[in-house]
Amino acid sequence: MTLKDLLAPYGSFPALPVRGLALDSRRVEPGFLFFALPGVPLPHRKPLDGHDFALEAVQRGAVAVVGERPLALPVPYLQVEDGRQVLAEVAARFHGHPERALVLLGVTGSKGKSTTAALLHHLLQGSGLRAALLSTVGWRFGEEEAPGVGHFTTPEAPEVYGFLARARDLGLTHAVLEVSSHALALKRVEGLGYRVGVFVNFYPDDHLDFHGTAEAYFRAKALLLERSEKRVVNRALLKALPPGPYLTFGEGGEVFATRLEETPRGLAFTLHTPWGEGRARLPLLGAYNLENALAAVGAGLLLGLPLEGLLEGLATFPGLPGRMEVVREEPFRVVIDFAHTGKSLEAALLTLRKTAEGRLLLVVGAAGERDVNRRTEIAKVAARLADLSFFTEEDHRTEPLEAILEAMAEAARKEGGRFVLVPDRREAIRKALEAARPGDTVLLAGKGHERTLERGSLALPWNEKEEALRALAELGL
Repeated sequence: MTLKDLLAPYGSFPALPVRGLALDSRRVEPGFLFFALPGVPLPHRKPLDGHDFALEAVQRGAVAVVGERPLALPVPYLQVEDGRQVLAEVAARFHGHPERALVLLGVTGSKGKSTTAALLHHLLQGSGLRAALLSTVGWRFGEEEAPGVGHFTTPEAPEVYGFLARARDLGLTHAVLEVSSHALALKRVEGLGYRVGVFVNFYPDDHLDFHGTAEAYFRAKALLLERSEKRVVNRALLKALPPGPYLTFGEGGEVFATRLEETPRGLAFTLHTPWGEGRARLPLLGAYNLENALAAVGAGLLLGLPLEGLLEGLATFPGLPGRMEVVREEPFRVVIDFAHTGKSLEAALLTLRKTAEGRLLLVVGAAGERDVNRRTEIAKVAARLADLSFFTEEDHRTEPLEAILEAMAEAARKEGGRFVLVPDRREAIRKALEAARPGDTVLLAGKGHERTLERGSLALPWNEKEEALRALAELGL
């Protein structure tokens, strides 16, 4: 692909070969087209601006640059009004419009996106369809696992279109995408149309540091439905959505459950749908996963999959790494979960309390450079619902860890909770496991599936499950 071909809609450019696209100057290689885009403004930090790194990109081998303000560069430069829009268009063109060769299914929502997307992918695969999955916890091409890109739920447009191109080239027919509100607002998935769009739920107090208001946050998520031929939505969201044909799930919806049973090994319930009903089993902890199951089943039904196969698929779902993942059951239970907000932590602790024989111990922190209310909410929930909490680091980034922990401690003291401060996460995990007694449950919350721990400007390798297993081995357990 040449620069002339890629930028033809915007002007006349030389036929220079283009080997790749990049927004980060550090990822530029010889022959790349660099997009100099302004950073995303957030209340807690001044954003970087790609325009300031354009010359560095050229020095690294960029053959041309696209940006939004005047620049004087020794390579062709295209100034546009909306760089992200152009980025998505160019990414689609660079990869040969792979979205046209695939049936796309999109999943959004405040909570449960990853589980719903992974479950939907599992149901497609179990029904004989060859499907790809793009989600927070990683990528899959059929049954082949692949690591995700970056720290985002949904990566930038070049990576999204690259993912779809690989799925197409492997001969897959369907792709399930976990689509965040950030991705929709920042046009990371611009140009994609979905056969089925799924809106799992909505919590208005999430991501206000980025969206500003709950209304803007909801509008961003609802964009997914506008771009979908068929729509599966939580019945509770109907009042906030424009009139239209929807398949609803949940209480009062068309896809719903009765006779729910929670066990230490998962959920059992009777599934009711317009296509029939049946007894279902789902090997996931937490009644909140019922919502995810109903959403995924609804999407499968709209796609034309038989109910009997979907019921079978629910029963064989292996779950997600780092999402209520049971690492050890004896002599005490050790569980890893991604819960990193007050609401998600509350759901996790309440779920575990139902089947906990002894005490509930918790290792948790709060991310730096994020909404400061999040850390106090996490601490309050921990104080109310855990018998003993170990407050520790969780991606404090350039914000002082001591300040985060002190804010958590102050909030927990007001609630009368029992806690200790252990700044080093590895040490906190070991101390929690050391304190556990037979029958107790230890929840390691906040990191889940993530593979880095951010300290200052460093992103250190991290694997929560390996850390837990190592500590258990060192303790002779």
